[in-house]
Amino acid sequence: MARQDTFEEAFTRFIEDFMDAEERYKYDQAIGEMVVKGSKSLVVDFTDVYAFDMELARVILDDPESLTPIFESVVRSKLRTRDPLYAESLDRINVRYRNLPAETPLRRMGADHIGRLIMVNGIIVRASSVMPLVVKATFRCSICGEMNHIEQSGQTIQKPQKCLACDNRKGFELVPRESVFIDSQNVTIQERPEDLPPGQLPRSIHVELKDDLVDIARPGDRITLTGFIKLLPRYGRGGELRTFEIQVDASHTEISGRETELMEISSEDEEAILEVANDPWVFQKLMGSMAPSIYGYEHIKESILYLLFGGVLKERPDMRIRGDVNVLLVGDPGTAKSQMLNFASKAAPRGLMTTGRGSTAAGLTAAVVKEGGTGSFVLEAGALVLADKGVCCIDEIDKMRDEDRGAIHPAMEQQVVAIAKGGIVATLNARTSILAAANPSLGRYNPYQTIAQNITLPVTILSRFDLIWILKDQPDSQMDADIAEHILGLHRVLTSVEAPLNMELLKKYISYAKKIKPIITDDVIERFKDFYVKMRNASVEGGEAAAIAITARQLEGLVRIAEARARAHLRAEISVEDAEAAINLMRKSLEQVGIDVKTGQIDIDILYSGKPRSLQNQLQKLLQVVSEMERVSGSVRDDDIYDALQSDHGIGRAEAAKLIGVLMKDGTIYSPRPGYYKRTT
Repeated sequence: MARQDTFEEAFTRFIEDFMDAEERYKYDQAIGEMVVKGSKSLVVDFTDVYAFDMELARVILDDPESLTPIFESVVRSKLRTRDPLYAESLDRINVRYRNLPAETPLRRMGADHIGRLIMVNGIIVRASSVMPLVVKATFRCSICGEMNHIEQSGQTIQKPQKCLACDNRKGFELVPRESVFIDSQNVTIQERPEDLPPGQLPRSIHVELKDDLVDIARPGDRITLTGFIKLLPRYGRGGELRTFEIQVDASHTEISGRETELMEISSEDEEAILEVANDPWVFQKLMGSMAPSIYGYEHIKESILYLLFGGVLKERPDMRIRGDVNVLLVGDPGTAKSQMLNFASKAAPRGLMTTGRGSTAAGLTAAVVKEGGTGSFVLEAGALVLADKGVCCIDEIDKMRDEDRGAIHPAMEQQVVAIAKGGIVATLNARTSILAAANPSLGRYNPYQTIAQNITLPVTILSRFDLIWILKDQPDSQMDADIAEHILGLHRVLTSVEAPLNMELLKKYISYAKKIKPIITDDVIERFKDFYVKMRNASVEGGEAAAIAITARQLEGLVRIAEARARAHLRAEISVEDAEAAINLMRKSLEQVGIDVKTGQIDIDILYSGKPRSLQNQLQKLLQVVSEMERVSGSVRDDDIYDALQSDHGIGRAEAAKLIGVLMKDGTIYSPRPGYYKRTT
């Protein structure tokens, strides 16, 4: 007991005498502020304890569970001298520790850490709902009605052995109004993707959050957690097992990585970054560092470069304009799509690689799953939520689950994942750039069909990509010889492709550039406006049947690409050169995916509706013919439709049969009996 008195005196001395750099009594003042803030927790910076009393810091690290109640009584007595009423109104006062001298990697956590105070970094992948936890239970005796108070600890509720008044040993009833409850929540923390060793499965650990720590963080948030490890027993058929489960009882949590730098950059790193940026050939160096082992694809590598740097997020009172660039690669097998995705996930300061099917029950977005044992629902984060403030590379996006298709729409534009299931209604952040790859549905890309016909992705998702590229595997003797020489050269030990910037420097360069928020200049605004109006006027001049070449969504994409290019040069303003590069890249992308294969015109309707304007006009003519005939005869015979389309609009029988098939598939018309058609009302 004398030893505990020593620790109590040492902690009291620390509270009273510790002074910060500004010579204020930091913790004495913090206790006074607890009354004003209505707080029940005193947060102690562990570096302060270490600087004040090294022996006290050591014993707190070794045995926090038994010492914390002593320290809490010290804080209560100090609080009682300032505001006795407030001190007595608090059922519980918490002393929380933060900023430990060393971080314990989640992968290294084991038997040596049992009962000790530790600090871990991780990402929340699962969170349960908040539940009341009894800390002091009051039981009423069924015989005499006496109230018995029992302090609670462990996993199961402890009932009185016998009544204090009448020695009754059974029939006790819990009285909730007289008992003391606190909020409790269970979360699962997983290793961050960037900390994961190659080829290893991510480790995770269960954490119990209590009292004012609940609901501070959501799935997808990166947190720094301080707490002590406790053991949970495991049971088998023969009773309690020798092996235990590890759980962390949280002392303090703080959200990390929301607005902070993605990577720590030293002064030497900053010098190297500025030296690269001052080089007049900086853009060529960055382009040369984009997947140097893959031959060609300059425009695709340029797109990935802009995706890694990203544009600037704009928060308005009424709306939010995303700054992240989304890119889709559609192509034949063997065109290095997956290799480019793999490179982007490694080059991004915070990158995640997944497939359309996903590797967890949550898939791409998020899910509510039933927890084993308790049967309660918990929220589980998917790939887009875990890649918040980073880059999410999705291979085979065309094969994603049906439930993810609906949730990915707001994730790509509003950058949130909304979920409502099992009584859990939540909105999670998914502020990530998406680099996706898809395979043509028939194996190879058919140039005589639209992109919507080539892949099984809804056009609503296609329209949310800023840039879409088609990779075709076409024989070309000169190109094939160059690619063969490049690939075979990679297999030689003596030759290797050297990138101008190594991966570590490239990551730090991107992280440094992301702090810059380039602003748009009047010259750039004028250039974008001229381009946009010119493309729109081309649609007006063609009359009602003309294809629409560009929409406001592509205009926003141009701004994002130009901002990313300015960031790549570490410029505070977007130059006209950036605007021209963005326009050229957008034009190349539109020429690949937005071409009406029948007319040869750029037609954005292919991305927005899946049907080019020329097809829409022919479908409108067919519907008009069916409507007019339907008024006269009810259902319309197919031969009459063919004759009317041939005579009035010059559409042949084979073409007309295709148009009828399209409308039948869409459900616009139906066949009441063979050879007859009617409009769906």
